[in-house]
Amino acid sequence: MSRLLPAKFLVIALLLGAIAYMSAYTVQSGNVAVERTLGKVNHTEQGQGLNFKAPLLTTRQEFSAKEIAIDIDDLKPKAADNLSLRDLDVSVYYRVPPERVSELVVKYAASAIRGPGGVWLPAYGLVVREARAAIYEKVSEIDSLQLHKQRELLQNEVLKELQGRLERSDSGDIFITRVVVRALNTDPSIEAAIREAVEAEKRLEAKQVQVEIAKKDAEIEIERAKGIAEANSIINKSLTAEYLQHEINKALHEFAENEGSVVVIPANMQGFDLILDTNSLQRSANRQ
Repeated sequence: MSRLLPAKFLVIALLLGAIAYMSAYTVQSGNVAVERTLGKVNHTEQGQGLNFKAPLLTTRQEFSAKEIAIDIDDLKPKAADNLSLRDLDVSVYYRVPPERVSELVVKYAASAIRGPGGVWLPAYGLVVREARAAIYEKVSEIDSLQLHKQRELLQNEVLKELQGRLERSDSGDIFITRVVVRALNTDPSIEAAIREAVEAEKRLEAKQVQVEIAKKDAEIEIERAKGIAEANSIINKSLTAEYLQHEINKALHEFAENEGSVVVIPANMQGFDLILDTNSLQRSANRQ
């Protein structure tokens, strides 16, 4: 009899240890646990650290309440000009508030997937489906030739569209934190068209610079012509009849002093009095 008592105590201790083991569990930082008792979900999420549950009757799943990344690869949406992209890779980041995880577990049980380390990702499938739809819709609003330049715009538009879709179905349950276009490859023919468009744009910029230079040159010539015109105007105003008479007299006087020279006096010099050096003229006549 005395030998049976230690064995009973050992069995009881093992049972208590097993019950304690099945009752206690820990939740990692940034995660929450959702408990089910006899199939009924407890909508009070269990936070990080040590937690206890009813053994055998209650099960638990640990869900991530951190930012979750979804990589959506090899998409081939059509752009606004009806040309399909060769490859589009997008990463979507989302998070679920810790206090809303259990509601999503009930509503979208099939959408949760098991992630790294055995932690479940809530509403993962739902976000993937809505993200694909949002990406296809927003790509269809931009021409294929502009997508490379409009990558940031595309990211912002997809984020807004996706958040709007989720708000309409599950307001306050899922938040899209970021959308990143990792790769955007168009059809080779489109790539060639893009290069041609870039080259044409560069040529246009060069032509515009040449036009601006020509405009400046024209402005300089106009200013130079204005200056010449103003100078001529000043000269014309200074050419009075008295001044011209003075200059003619000086010229004729110099011709008269040049002995043996022939002086040609224009026949149409009406209105001008000629002042000649008569002494020079007399000396010239005597020599003859």
